[in-house]
Amino acid sequence: MIALCIHGGAGNRQPSAEDGVLLAALESALDAGWALLESGASALDAVHVAIGVLEDEPLFNAGRGAALARDGSVELDAALMDGATARVGAVIGVRGIRYPIAAARAVLEHSEHVIMAGSGAERFALAHGCEPVEPTFFVTERSQRALERFQAQQKRVELGTVGAVALDAAGNLAAGNSTGGMTGKRPGRVGDTPIIGAGTYANKHVAVACTGHGEYFIRICAAMRLAMMIELTGAALDEAAHAVLDQVASLGGHGGLIALDVDGNLTMPFTTPSMARAWRRSDGSGGVAIF
Repeated sequence: MIALCIHGGAGNRQPSAEDGVLLAALESALDAGWALLESGASALDAVHVAIGVLEDEPLFNAGRGAALARDGSVELDAALMDGATARVGAVIGVRGIRYPIAAARAVLEHSEHVIMAGSGAERFALAHGCEPVEPTFFVTERSQRALERFQAQQKRVELGTVGAVALDAAGNLAAGNSTGGMTGKRPGRVGDTPIIGAGTYANKHVAVACTGHGEYFIRICAAMRLAMMIELTGAALDEAAHAVLDQVASLGGHGGLIALDVDGNLTMPFTTPSMARAWRRSDGSGGVAIF
């Protein structure tokens, strides 16, 4: 069994003329990761590549088009975790690396650390072949309009992340996430995406990628909590996922997650109006959806 599931973020999206483009982008990311899995590549490679495709699509809150902080700047976070080895790489607050997920992969592969932040993370990523860009590369008219709506208090803060979980032919799992955070966030704010166990986690049993109001996912260590419910209590995947989102909701938070276990079972619950997602398994099942 091989399987891949990606998400384009939980949030307050309503049906719009952009939906066709968004669905096509999800399909492209899924196809890119799936081609690797079919060729025998690792779950980690599939997650990395699928997220990179989403980082290049301005409709998602990651990479180009990511949410702007209240001062108009972009600070990007990303994380990868290899469930087979517990290797981790994450970056926080990078501004000049085109693919933050590639920077996270560089930390995972080449550093004795697991998380690097700011200019130090950027210098490390550049030293290991990541593509540099000017910070203005990430700013789009769409992200600027979202910030203006926030500043005018005409619309609540938009949420969003992109992420993926994968199971490869060797039975190994991986998870990853990439985000610009919340529109109108204070500069320096860090959400759950790069915090291993909060927004991103994988072990030999399950891979989890969360999306939503990150402060609440951090407070309950959401991704690892789901994994531990399965490993230690024998909870079913879907049961554990809904229990975690119920705990997030009990604190006042909302969002969603994608999770995949070693048997290829998938769950994709969310408590927001939308969560863009796409999935495929080698048994022929799959789909793409926003609402």
